[in-house]
Amino acid sequence: MSLPRYTVWGVTGVPEIAAGDDLVGLIAQAVARQAETDDDAALRDGDILVVTSKIVSKAEGQQFPAADREKVIAEETVRVVAERVHPGGVTQIVETRHGLIMAAAGIDTSNVPDGIALRLPDDPDASARALCHGLRDRLGVRVGIIITDTLGRPWRVGQTDVAIGAAGVIVTDDMRGGVDANGRPLQVTITVLADELAGAADLIKGKATGIPVAVVRGLGRLVTEADAPGARTLVRSVDDDMFRFGSAEAYQLGYDAALAELRDGSPTPAQSDRIKQQQD
Repeated sequence: MSLPRYTVWGVTGVPEIAAGDDLVGLIAQAVARQAETDDDAALRDGDILVVTSKIVSKAEGQQFPAADREKVIAEETVRVVAERVHPGGVTQIVETRHGLIMAAAGIDTSNVPDGIALRLPDDPDASARALCHGLRDRLGVRVGIIITDTLGRPWRVGQTDVAIGAAGVIVTDDMRGGVDANGRPLQVTITVLADELAGAADLIKGKATGIPVAVVRGLGRLVTEADAPGARTLVRSVDDDMFRFGSAEAYQLGYDAALAELRDGSPTPAQSDRIKQQQD
């Protein structure tokens, strides 16, 4: 009996990336060097490459002076979800133009030269498609690509890597309408495969290892056409988002709405409830 398993390993030897570098070529070369000493390291059909967004941003020229950080955060922000003042300044959780909810719009100053900061890729799914097509053409194997970045999560301590771009990979497993192992119907279960792969690969890549690419083998069933729906489809719609605002922002919205109703002469919801109770 074959045991269900998958394996993950890091691609070593990817050099420091600069704007304009051929990322497809550099990853292919690093993989080829590994394969010279380990035949199993040669890419095969069904392998999935998990790539940190940092090297994608560097290759795409998303560097800018760190002194412009606040200005660039504002440019990348669609709305402020929540903010909190602390002794060191103000922490903002924002929605980026990519639809991602993250601190400081994903602007990063780690693993870059002093005085430099990085934006996220302009279109992570497009970047993933370019890598997917490029590596498939160059190496002649049917691989998938996931581009990752690090996010914090509500109600949970710390951060984990998630998929912000994907190509050639099935990103979710929608189990709604099926049944569990006991035959009970599944009503809401959607497994986010791309995020699970991102987190697994980060155990190998880490944040300070100099290994920006990992390979996942054994999940070839998830590899599909390069132009399949990407990670943008993982963004929850406004109507489905039960926690769209932070507490301070939600309070302010309610306060502003109440003031507007008072100015219009209409009772607020609380006043309406009291009037109804008095009538009853």
